[in-house]
Amino acid sequence: MKTYEETLHWIHELLAFGMKPGLSRMEKMLEELGNPEKELTSVHIAGTNGKGSTLTYMRCVLQEAGYTVGTFTSPYIEQFNERISMNGVPIPDQELVAVANEVRPIVEKVAATEFGTPTEFEVVTVLSMVYFARHQNPDIIIFETGLGGRFDSTNVIQPILTAITTIGYDHTAILGETLAEIAFEKSGIMKKNIPMVTGVEQEEALQVIEEQASVKNVELTKLDQACSIFNHMALEQGEQFTLQTTRHLYESLQLKMSGEHQVKNASLAVLLIEKLIEHNEFRISQNDISNGLKQASWPGRFETMSENPLIIVDGAHNKEGIESLKATLKSHYPNKNKRLIFSALKDKPIEEMLSTLYDTIDHITFTSFRFHRASSAESLYDVCTFKKKDLEENFEKAIRLEREKMDENTVLVITGSLYFISTVRNFLKNKK
Repeated sequence: MKTYEETLHWIHELLAFGMKPGLSRMEKMLEELGNPEKELTSVHIAGTNGKGSTLTYMRCVLQEAGYTVGTFTSPYIEQFNERISMNGVPIPDQELVAVANEVRPIVEKVAATEFGTPTEFEVVTVLSMVYFARHQNPDIIIFETGLGGRFDSTNVIQPILTAITTIGYDHTAILGETLAEIAFEKSGIMKKNIPMVTGVEQEEALQVIEEQASVKNVELTKLDQACSIFNHMALEQGEQFTLQTTRHLYESLQLKMSGEHQVKNASLAVLLIEKLIEHNEFRISQNDISNGLKQASWPGRFETMSENPLIIVDGAHNKEGIESLKATLKSHYPNKNKRLIFSALKDKPIEEMLSTLYDTIDHITFTSFRFHRASSAESLYDVCTFKKKDLEENFEKAIRLEREKMDENTVLVITGSLYFISTVRNFLKNKK
């Protein structure tokens, strides 16, 4: 492959092979490549919501302390390359081409065996490991799981630290119908004798995580027991709070990202940083922590795209995400009219997700976007019981129509699938 376009085409072609459980193809590919994953110092993060934000807080703190940090995330918001980044900078196009050319012969070799053709996500995970191990050699890499944990393609690494951010009902057809089943899948990233930090609060899920920690002799740190959050206040953009951990008092920490859930994500990141200091001799000061947290931003998370009119995009793609969106709207814009544009994937329980918002919002417009798993606006409209609703299949037209109705006392929130948010952000940024 000579060009970036050829490389992306090859990677995306693998989507046709869907999702396949198990780690056998990953292990075979990595063995053929000389096991680059064994050369990496890494942190592994699973969870229903909050993975990307927690990872970003950690990355910014580590960079502030002078460390080089690789990150592996999904899905992407602006460009494919951001899934594999160094110090927040996506892998350059030509580097991606070079790494893909290293990996492709192995992918094809494995595809011709009883293991079968690797999936797109497996190949992207291998690309990241080869890039970090052979091309960059960062001080630390933070890996975010794609789906679940136990059989996620990232679960071939041997991390020095693991985390489960939250547990919620998402991807239940794959991960299980109960919180306990979902927690079991996510706790599959635990490694024997390796510390774990979690922000999980539900007793049913915590019990499973505690059982797995006991079996694997894992030192488990729980957010609600290991720290106290107080003096929390919503800022015009972001949050301010004081955090007391068993190690330190961090006064007047500030975040760019908005919402009480971001305060919890940031606090979880601080606990993870403290574990790196305690167990792995990382040298990180309180100033590094406060400065790093203050710098962190993550696209598509209650992100203001326009001040006048006030337009916010938020990737609230499950019930827990919608609940966080509701709380953030109430704390930041209690007196504004709140209008929504919403689109989602076909497998989502739309009415269950949205009903929590009905007492907070004034209107919903359902729309759609070009993606093979996207719901039509009509099907979303039909299952929603909220009375003040409209539909417009073309999301660009939906945004234009909503803009025309807005005044200074209105906030327009565009939310739903992260794939939708990615498409909308690109549209809004190009319109400026």
